[in-house]
Amino acid sequence: MKDKQIPAFAGSYELKMPKMGESITEGTIINWLVAEGGSFEEGDIILEVATDKVDNEVPAPAAGTLMKILFQAKDVVPVGEVMAILEVSEEIKSSKNKDVTLSAVEESKTKKKDTKRPKLVQQPSVSSSASFSTSNTNAFFSPLVIKIAKEHHISFEELARIPATGNEGRLRKSDVFQYIEDGRPNKFAQPVAEKDPTAYRIPQLNFDKGKGKVIEMDRMRQMIADHMVYSKHTSPHVTAYVEADMTNMVHWRNANKVAFQEKHGERLTFTPLFVEAVAKAVKDFPNINASVDGNNIIVKEDINIGMATALPSGNLIVPVVKNADTKDLKTIAANVNELAGKARENKLAGDDIKGSTFTISNVGTFGSVMGTPIINQPEVAILALGIIKKRPEVITTEKGDEIAIRSMMYLSLSFDHRVVDGFLGGSFVRRVADYFEQFDVDRKI
Repeated sequence: MKDKQIPAFAGSYELKMPKMGESITEGTIINWLVAEGGSFEEGDIILEVATDKVDNEVPAPAAGTLMKILFQAKDVVPVGEVMAILEVSEEIKSSKNKDVTLSAVEESKTKKKDTKRPKLVQQPSVSSSASFSTSNTNAFFSPLVIKIAKEHHISFEELARIPATGNEGRLRKSDVFQYIEDGRPNKFAQPVAEKDPTAYRIPQLNFDKGKGKVIEMDRMRQMIADHMVYSKHTSPHVTAYVEADMTNMVHWRNANKVAFQEKHGERLTFTPLFVEAVAKAVKDFPNINASVDGNNIIVKEDINIGMATALPSGNLIVPVVKNADTKDLKTIAANVNELAGKARENKLAGDDIKGSTFTISNVGTFGSVMGTPIINQPEVAILALGIIKKRPEVITTEKGDEIAIRSMMYLSLSFDHRVVDGFLGGSFVRRVADYFEQFDVDRKI
């Protein structure tokens, strides 16, 4: 860039890339606010320059005309390199200082009394000073905007949706901070593909939401809503279904629940039996006990079973049975009863709802035949258990096929298809059903 031919003009003034910090060696031209041949007054902003630390506006040191632009928008220019040739007043032309430094920039900002632009505060530096444009838009993002986006984990697709107030639609730092303050309304928005004239378009309908009692979501409901939307946005959900014959388990539980409570002092519901069987199946298929971290899959060492539980307010919470695979039925029952009691009384502690690696949701409690649950992030699968219902079924006996009354239940597994394929998901839910069906009716309490 040093070999650029700088044209000579009568009374010319070299506008150079200012030094904008001790460690800054170059800047990116964001936009020229004055075109070639355009005139300006002292203090007018001629162009905007970005570094990896801050965006700067370069003002005119005096009134004059912009004669020649040597670098265009998005060009990276070394500090001290001539960016443009100006025709300026005699006072500046005769000055010993023939370039614009950072001090000159700040001084001329001070001179322009009617300028109400806020002073920009330098941000911590980042390693990259490159400029970017998104693949689906022509929007230019300055290094400072990109740095702020990285700090707040904002993608380029999300940046492209932020309303921009800069010149020619440029996104400014203030636009990003305002967007963050507004709660990032486009956080979960899907990327918009280029329009296909042959594609079907969803009509833009103005729905009549009706009139009635307006109930503001409480904080927990808002958190649940955000979590559910995030889960559906993050994980491609696939659901597999199986049917289980629960007759043996139902008979054993009915025959032993009173004795179990007398012996161990704990109520024996179906939930501890479900947790026990699910923990065994997770141990058989450890990759279902995982989470996703970028391009990595983290297979958890502990098997902590979360139980989706309704609170008295109607909100949902997931208390956790820790290390369920290492506990006997008595201990699991004690944990389940304690957590359920705390949930009813709104006394669950923070540790009670942390660390789940796999979640079950007993939708049968509400009378549902089956459900399609939403994955409890950052897990990769969730199992819904439907109502246990007596039905006439064809079974095979020593006499051949017979019709008998059996206690049946549907199981549905929603899994994250990024890392759990159909074979793993189907095999796992089938294994859970097998453990239910093969329950030992002679089991001692």
